[in-house]
Parts: sequence; structure tokens; C-alpha cells
Amino acid sequence: MPRPLALAIALLPWAGSLAAQEPVDLDMIARIKAEATERSQVMSIFNHLTNVIGPRLTGSPAFLRSAEWSAGRFTGMDLSDVHLESWEFGRGWTLEGLVLEMTAPRYFPLFGYPEAWTPSTAGVLDGEPVYIGHWTEDDVRTRAAEIRGRVVLASRPQEAFITEDRVQPADADEPVRIGAPRSLRPPSSIDRRALAGLLQEVGAGAVLRPNQGEHGTVFVLGRRSTADGATPTVILAAEHYNMIVRLIESGEPVRLKVRVDARYHENDTNGYNVLAEIPGVDPELGDEVVMVGAHLDSWHSATGASDNADAVASLLEAARILSALGVRPRRTIRFALWGGEEQGLLGSRYHVSEHFEDDDVESRAKLSVYFNHDPGTGAIYGWYMEGNAAAKTIFDAWLEPLKEVGARRNVIDRIGSTDHVSFIRAGLPGFNTLQDYVDYDVRTHHTNTDFYERLSEEDLQEAAIVLATFLYHAAMRDEKIPRVPIS
Repeated sequence: MPRPLALAIALLPWAGSLAAQEPVDLDMIARIKAEATERSQVMSIFNHLTNVIGPRLTGSPAFLRSAEWSAGRFTGMDLSDVHLESWEFGRGWTLEGLVLEMTAPRYFPLFGYPEAWTPSTAGVLDGEPVYIGHWTEDDVRTRAAEIRGRVVLASRPQEAFITEDRVQPADADEPVRIGAPRSLRPPSSIDRRALAGLLQEVGAGAVLRPNQGEHGTVFVLGRRSTADGATPTVILAAEHYNMIVRLIESGEPVRLKVRVDARYHENDTNGYNVLAEIPGVDPELGDEVVMVGAHLDSWHSATGASDNADAVASLLEAARILSALGVRPRRTIRFALWGGEEQGLLGSRYHVSEHFEDDDVESRAKLSVYFNHDPGTGAIYGWYMEGNAAAKTIFDAWLEPLKEVGARRNVIDRIGSTDHVSFIRAGLPGFNTLQDYVDYDVRTHHTNTDFYERLSEEDLQEAAIVLATFLYHAAMRDEKIPRVPIS
């Protein structure tokens, strides 16, 4: 028996219970699943984003390369209105070289990454570091000569670590928090921002800091507003940082060699979103929009696999599936890849402000729903429903037959810190995927371990199936997705 037909037959028991709630096209789901599993391109897409292009920091040449490449993929699928949407971001940054070594009392290669947008050092800094973990602001000022031009260890040893992931949202009844793990910085005698200004003022050569990851995991971000004259900052593996501090406290003659070679990119200070669509064909509903998005940008210490190349790959694959099946949706299906998510949802915020202004009643009314695919890893278990019980009834019906491929449930809870929030703040219906958090908080999210190996082909195929299914059904139903007032 052909696989699509076999799947449709297997799903028939659901048909009776679902028909009374919400129409579910089981035949189309079977076709989507067959296309996703028998002719999948998702791993090729994922490999190109992570291994070929690599880190995609907003404003960097690599990000622009990923945006142009993604636009080319959409064009190759014969999608319509494929284009880059630009918005002002500021200068980009890339790391071009790093020396990080302890040369005394023994040779030891150190493990760390500069913060994004940190300046270059003034050549190689080779000498004894200065540990100021217990210094006060007055100490820094009065002992400035000891710091000038030297490598500074600014924090006390890191003794608290991220050791547990958040509760699995697909399994737990309690609300699930979202965003980076809470900060576990060592205690300090000086406020961190005040210390950064002081070290710049006295001319420190570079700053080394620990982080809350253990077993060599390094959480490292950066600020695009970092000034040209700021002190270059490198985040070390906590165990390496702690070792150096303890050597110094033991009276050992420590010597470090540090060099940061960074480049700012100022020829093009735009950020970019990538847009494409499958036009709606219904004479009455065709200009209404069902939209899906994922952020294309990443941080720089790994290749941004689970954050967020997995979602981008599954979104591109969902677009390919719908195109390959010749889907002619009633509503327009619009695909978006956002830039600047890691710097504050910048790309999606710009898009919403430009296309769904508060006083533009008509364009706001035309958006049926926005689906976002971001936090977590791999497969899509369901959706965060943002307190929208009416929409949950619809989503539950669409999700039920997808439990065959790994979906679990939709939760009524809200989730923050990702691009659907840009739509919700504007009073538009936005929902985010519910995914796996095993090893996400402790190991991969915003760290140096977020590589290709974190994901499986099966999970990325499943996510593409869920996205394609939800896009199709939202585009084909008679009514738009119900809205709830801004809370």
C-alpha cells in the first residue's frame, strides 16, 4: 500500500472526533508527511546554515550571506515576492584571530571567546595578569598603574553553575520560563558596568571573565553598543578562569598571552529580514495572510544549530513541501526569516511597525495568524497558546493527527523573549512552538557547543511536517484564527 494512503487510513479513527470541532484534512497531512520523509532536503539546508555558513551574527558578512542564500532557496521553490527587507542596525563585527594561552608556571592553552563587538587588543599582551576580584572602585583608581596595558581578571572564581534545564514544557503542568538561564555571576565589590567604565578609564589591556557554564561550556554574548575604546573582553571556560585565580592566590608566577583580532563592518549598517510567500487564490480571502517566522541570526561562539538554524531549516523545508505539493492556499502564506532577534527582536519589531501600524486597521485585520519557531531544540511538540482558549481548540484538532509523528500537546501558557512577542505587543495573534529543552539551558543555548551534532534528521523532518500542516490548515479554513485582547 502506498505510504500516503496507509497513513491516511491509520489516521481515520481521528476523523469522527475532529469533524465536530474543526476540519482536518487527513489526506493533505499524509501527503505532507510523505514529501517530508521520502524527499527531504532538511538536513542539506541545516548543514549549509551551520557548517558551510557558520555563525550568523547580525550585521556580519556571514549573516548577509545566509540571508541571500535563504532568499535563493525560496526563489528556487518558485515562491513569490522573495526579497530582503532592510532596517537600520549599526555596525557588524567578526572575530578574525585569537591567542589565549597561559605560559607560566606551565604552558596551558586556554579556552574562551571574546564578547561580540569587543575591540581588538593592542597586539599581543604577554605578561603577568592582575587579579582584582576583591578590589574596590578606589583600589582601581589608586592602583591604576598596575592595570594599565595588562590583562585583568575582573571577577572572583565562578562557583555557581547552570546544572539543570528548565521543566520540560510538553510534560509539565506548571508555567515554563523562557529566555537565557538566570545569571549566576560571582559576587563582586564593584558593579559590573561601573567596573567596565573604570577599566576603560585606566587603560586596561584586556579583561578576562568566567561564565556559568560547566564542563567547558562557555556562555558568551556581546553588546552592539560597545564603544571603540572599550576594554577588550574575553569570556573563559569557568574551570580555566578559576585555575588562574587560584594559581595567583597561591603565589605562583602566572604569565598569560592574549591577543584579540576583531573587525568592525561599517560599509553596510543594515539588518535584514528575508520574506517570501505563496499567494492566496481565494477571491475573498486571498489577501489575508498566514505567516510563519524564525530568526536567522545567531551568536558567534558556535554555529547556531539549535538557536536557531534548526527552526530555519524546518521552515525552509515546510515551504519546499507546500510548493512541491502544488498547494494553492485560500489565504496567502508568508514566510519570514528575521535578523536581530538576539539583540532584542529587532527584525520582527521593524516588520510589525512597518506593516501593521496601530492606525492601519485594514492591514491588521488581514493577518490571520503568526506562527513563530524558536526556543528549544528540534521537533515541535505543540504550541504555546498565549491564553487563547478559542485558538487552542482549533490547534488541538490540527495537532491530534500529528501525534503519530511525535507531537504531544498545546499548552495554554504564554512564552516570551522571542519574535512572536513583536506581534502580540501590537495586538496581533502570535504563537510560538513548544520544543525540547533537554541540554538546552545547561549546554547549547547561547554557548560554544551549539553545533550540527545537537540535532537529528527525524526531529527536523517532524518540525517541517508540523509547520506545513498548520500553515496549510490556517490558510484553508473559513475564518481567521480567533484573537484575544492584549493583556
